[in-house]
Amino acid sequence: MISKKMVDLVKGSSVIRAMFEEGQKLSRQYGAENVYDFSLGNPNVPAPQKIADSMVEILRNEDPLYVHGYMSNAGFPEVRKAVADSLNERFKTDYTFENIVMTVGAASGLNVIFKTLLDPGDEVITFAPFFGEYRNYVSNYDGKLVIISPNTADFQPKLDEFKEKITDKTKAVLINSPNNPTGVVYSAETYEKMSAILEEKQREFSHPIYLITDEPYRELVYGDIEVPYVPKYYKNTVVGYSFSKSLSLPGERIGYLVIPSCIEDAEDIISAASVATRILGYVNAPSLQQLAVARCLNEKSDISYYERNRNTLYEGLMKCGFTCQKPEGAFYLFMKSPIEDDREFCNTAKKYNILIVPGTTFGCSGYVRIAYCVAYETIVNSLLKFRLLAGEYGL
Repeated sequence: MISKKMVDLVKGSSVIRAMFEEGQKLSRQYGAENVYDFSLGNPNVPAPQKIADSMVEILRNEDPLYVHGYMSNAGFPEVRKAVADSLNERFKTDYTFENIVMTVGAASGLNVIFKTLLDPGDEVITFAPFFGEYRNYVSNYDGKLVIISPNTADFQPKLDEFKEKITDKTKAVLINSPNNPTGVVYSAETYEKMSAILEEKQREFSHPIYLITDEPYRELVYGDIEVPYVPKYYKNTVVGYSFSKSLSLPGERIGYLVIPSCIEDAEDIISAASVATRILGYVNAPSLQQLAVARCLNEKSDISYYERNRNTLYEGLMKCGFTCQKPEGAFYLFMKSPIEDDREFCNTAKKYNILIVPGTTFGCSGYVRIAYCVAYETIVNSLLKFRLLAGEYGL
């Protein structure tokens, strides 16, 4: 018999994953070219060639006992140093290898830091819309996720409501920019105001409130958009990063945490994060992937591919009569549902073999998420179907 907690989790299993499975079924039934699956954020731009070249070189030239063996739970020291050096060069920081914990992707990084920080009943604040798995990552450690309602005008965080909802139980704030599902980049002004609020609340409650920034899409921004580096605005910031999107390596599960020395209780948090990595069962991040990404920290995926998809999809949907938030980063477009029930709208879209995810999944009803990290031909061919879908609602 499975645990009572898992019974509910199985019932509420990921809507996104379920739609992805449904897309596979429809592809077998109608042919992949006739199915428009925008459900899953699975990069379709190949990883830079240097990734494969680095893996081959490592396997050919390095000691296999070293490459495939255990190391510190926090990762290879030389890999952590390479990451720290790269961040120092880019953001004028002063990290050492001790500030870096290599993780099994961003998801494990968040679980590690929540295991490190949370006691039962502690509150973690996040801003809707947000990645739905945040609910589970917090509840894994008996924490409570406190959700700030969405600002549908521009999808910057609602800071007035944020200030009101910080309590003595608030242990952390979780943010994600560039944002999944909207593609919005939080502004420097937002971080300045957020930092001032957090500093005030830390003084009021006499304990640290940690700001955890989840940044798997940091490198995926368009035009002259800049992603502010959050630790510059607030001292008690922990950064979670993944190479899944920036280097198109989602299945390799490799990322890192940055735990700056300046944060309160830094020494204890750094030590505890390393222990959490082990006792959660990750033990350490994949060894070959650590060594490979350390050689590819300056590599990037071809973002021009995503940008063309973004522009074609956004312009096409607007011409159909839909209302959309134009993404500044990531590879998701957030579109307003023409009816209040976004789940019903997604079900109607399936009549045209269009698979999109209801905004309710992200804590923002009345919208849908469209992942445009697909073949360009899928974007182009789907627009006729979107036009027919729009026609059903008189757009």
